[in-house]
Amino acid sequence: MGVVNVTPDSFSDGGRWFDTTVAVKHGLDLVAEGADLVDVGGESTRPGATRVDEAEELRRVIPVVRGLASEGVVVSVDTMRASVAEQALAAGAALVNDVSGGLADPAMIPVVAATGAPFVVMHWRGFLQGGNVKGVYEDVVAEVMDELHARVEAVLEGGIAPDRIVVDPGLGFSKEGEHDLTLLAHLDRLHALGHPLLVAASRKRFLGRVLAGPEAAPPPARERDAATAAVSALAAHAGAWAVRVHEVRATADAVRVARAVEGAR
Repeated sequence: MGVVNVTPDSFSDGGRWFDTTVAVKHGLDLVAEGADLVDVGGESTRPGATRVDEAEELRRVIPVVRGLASEGVVVSVDTMRASVAEQALAAGAALVNDVSGGLADPAMIPVVAATGAPFVVMHWRGFLQGGNVKGVYEDVVAEVMDELHARVEAVLEGGIAPDRIVVDPGLGFSKEGEHDLTLLAHLDRLHALGHPLLVAASRKRFLGRVLAGPEAAPPPARERDAATAAVSALAAHAGAWAVRVHEVRATADAVRVARAVEGAR
């Protein structure tokens, strides 16, 4: 899953793809580099980001979704708003990726259920204005699994079919670096939830801290792509359905090698 951030303030590439024409071209480039689908978002979810209003999010997202879908690209829309999801699906999107798992907008689940689109349910403990809130765990793997299970049950009760649900452990959301690493070390346990697994580690803070070590400053987000590819290979080995990344080529190569090694067993 290649990422197209149509935002001026994304943590990793804010502003680079803000223009519609440039964003569509970038999405097509990601497909050429090996992306199977392209995730289009118009609202930054980095810690401390302020929300954009509905009209602005629609203005950013819908033309890009329409442009990519018209070129035959499988498009995912990254949004917490039901209205954006509904219009994006009407414009040709195939999947809804909601980092709140339907909690931010009560209308989201009915909208997705009515269309029959696949829905990504991410582990989420609330908006992150003011910092990385509620990142306290006794057993991060067990708690993330329990909270995801409860959210999936709510989504099922809302009418989304079981075979339409994808789960995401929410790396970096209400989690410190040690939590992210522990979840990555136990991705195999998340299969017990019974749904395909999306892993979204690309360029995140915990990778910067791993690369920097205990004393140095973390490298900038765009210098974390090799680390991202390493996580992608690990996620593929653990049976992830997809990995969400900003730089596709290195991850596509890493996943290809992981699959080849598995095939040689």
